[in-house]
Amino acid sequence: YMQCGEIFSEHSYFKTHMKTQNTRNTGHFTHSTSPSVPVQMPTVKNNACKVCGKVFRRSSNLNRHMRTHTGEKPFECKECRKPFTTYSRLMEHFRIHTGEKPYKCKDCGKAFTKRSGLTTHEPTHASEKPYECNECGKAFASSSRLTQHVRTHSGERPYICKECGRAFLTSSYLRNHIRRTHSGEKPYICRECGKAFHSSSYLRRHVRTHSGERPYICKECGKAFLNSSYLHNHVRKTHSGEIPFICGECGKVFHASSYLRRHVRTHSGERPYICKECGKAFLNSSYLRKHLIIHTGKKPYECKECGKAYNRCNLLLDHLKTHMVEKPFECNVCGKSFQYFSYLTKHIRIHTGVKPYKCKYCGKAFTTSSSRTEHVRTHTGERPYECKECGKSFSSSSNLIHHVKIHTTEKPFKCQECGKPHPHPYF
Repeated sequence: YMQCGEIFSEHSYFKTHMKTQNTRNTGHFTHSTSPSVPVQMPTVKNNACKVCGKVFRRSSNLNRHMRTHTGEKPFECKECRKPFTTYSRLMEHFRIHTGEKPYKCKDCGKAFTKRSGLTTHEPTHASEKPYECNECGKAFASSSRLTQHVRTHSGERPYICKECGRAFLTSSYLRNHIRRTHSGEKPYICRECGKAFHSSSYLRRHVRTHSGERPYICKECGKAFLNSSYLHNHVRKTHSGEIPFICGECGKVFHASSYLRRHVRTHSGERPYICKECGKAFLNSSYLRKHLIIHTGKKPYECKECGKAYNRCNLLLDHLKTHMVEKPFECNVCGKSFQYFSYLTKHIRIHTGVKPYKCKYCGKAFTTSSSRTEHVRTHTGERPYECKECGKSFSSSSNLIHHVKIHTTEKPFKCQECGKPHPHPYF
């Protein structure tokens, strides 16, 4: 800067510096009209960040900014212990617990906890919608909404989870996913039944199952719904008069062209999404993303009850049910519990050594009838489980499952000695 000789690394820092110079030279002190009287310059405190050089007019603003570098979060929520960098952010968050929604839409009365929520909502009432989708003709009030919508046709999902690789349409969907799946946080608790939720919206929706409230009412027929998405789907399917997308092969109806395109592949056999690791092809990108986890060996979905890990979320959810069900039948020997008495009976044979199921051909005994049935096939030669790829048949379903991996070239099991992948756990 020519006037004071100070040098800056970035243009933005130079612009900020210029503002401080202008502030010094105008409006903050008395100018003398006489050249003989010296002008008294005020002492301006330099509130510059030592880390990035950014300049602030007030020291309080500088202190707040410094927390972005230090990571300090001194303001903690008393309800859920979540920390925040500023008091205003804490107050904004606290409304989630109190249910306060001070920002109300003048058009429809819908209320929001944050001003940004209202700002995002307001364009939905705009009569002018100049941004039109070339794919389906749907119009939007803002270009950002159109960009977001276009991804439903293209399949683009630019927001990727670093934990599990799953991709999302919007950054908010990614944030919700991280909170629901990886953080384990469930700060929103139902006072009626004690059930915990990841977000306040899920809690509000759940509370309606107790109260019976259905606040979303269809203007056409008066039918009421628990949440807005149910109402939206109802209006589109029943009253909108939209021309649906119909499959020419089977007549199945879809409300978006992208869904129809995906469905048509089930008839044509087209699998455009190919794995670069093993060449396996998939109907849609989400199936490919799930498959790719097999090659990484990652198991990001871990059970907090027993520590067992899975490579897919749905497998973890299935497993969690084993912890949720009541298991009143306990083994007196090892303390293991079971859902049904029959399961306990089978388990006790491990301790007693009782094998009541005998093979009529060789006399060998088994603890379960299913084990005996599988064994009997070694005598009869029966192989009821056939591979659809090559026609080879097997005496047990587990042997068929292991065999199928030869055709898919999936090799999820690695040798601990040399790291070579194999399709079977034993090699």
